Amino acid sequence: MRPTIIIPTGEPAGIGPELCASLDPGRFPARLVLLGDRALLASRAWPGSHAVKEYVPDEDPGHGVLELIHVPLETSCVAGQPSTANAPYVMALLDRAIAGCMSGEFSAMVTAPLHKGVIRNAGYHKFVGHTEYLAEKTGTRRVVMMLAGGGMRVALATTHLPLRDVPDAITIESLKHTLRILNEDLKRKFGLSDPRILVAGLNPHAGESGHMGREELDVIIPAMDIMRKEGLNLIGPLPADTLFNPSQLARGDAVLAMYHDQGLPPLKHASFGHGINITLGLPIIRTSVDHGTAFDLAGKGTADQGSLIVAVEHAVNLALNSRKS
Repeated sequence: MRPTIIIPTGEPAGIGPELCASLDPGRFPARLVLLGDRALLASRAWPGSHAVKEYVPDEDPGHGVLELIHVPLETSCVAGQPSTANAPYVMALLDRAIAGCMSGEFSAMVTAPLHKGVIRNAGYHKFVGHTEYLAEKTGTRRVVMMLAGGGMRVALATTHLPLRDVPDAITIESLKHTLRILNEDLKRKFGLSDPRILVAGLNPHAGESGHMGREELDVIIPAMDIMRKEGLNLIGPLPADTLFNPSQLARGDAVLAMYHDQGLPPLKHASFGHGINITLGLPIIRTSVDHGTAFDLAGKGTADQGSLIVAVEHAVNLALNSRKS
């Protein structure tokens, strides 16, 4: 059977609904099932888009059919004008997708963008983002955010933290957990038998033997030494200012960056609009677009579908790889 990919369509006032409703299901060897309000998606679909069929779990409609699970909006929605009243709708989409993936109903999830500020302003004060919410709902103690694009895979040792908090968040134990998850999912989901992981230093010049900071000597190198004894193929720590060049990247299958804006600017420069986000360590498969809600573009039919297409392609491939393993 073809894998079934569930796609919660995200913030209704953003570009997610039109990107999702305008997907061409014929380009993917999978069932694509949208989660969202029927009328909203119909109104945002681009001219010439495929008709949508109501989803019936045990009835594969065949290749080239886009399916839908209808979830009604909480209140009417205008493109580009977000409302906190629809935050419960956005969360309901996410919860339905998680439940379906956990039960095995769906093979993988591809998330369209939501707006964290709208969610938090609606009273979900602890909501940090998709990644953290997925970890909580699936009972996963630790997850790893990895972005892919421009020929790179870049995982993060820390995610959405103020820069002043990053050094304290990087410990030997946290790095060990992150490296294990990264190594295991590169094997299990990407089919790499012996993944080569390039590890960035935290400080300029990777600390320059302690003259520019001791995190490399006291934390990163000891953690890497422990994980090498477990069989991981690790290279580094490497200075981040020279790590993202073709000759260095050719030495590895993935990069572990120490913080968000160390690893993501080079990747997004190389792949903006076509990169994707992959959450590692979950008991389910989740990929996502690498862009936001783009309220200024919503409803105009000019948004770039590239990242969503790549995210669906990766979700399908990861689902198929997981079956093999």
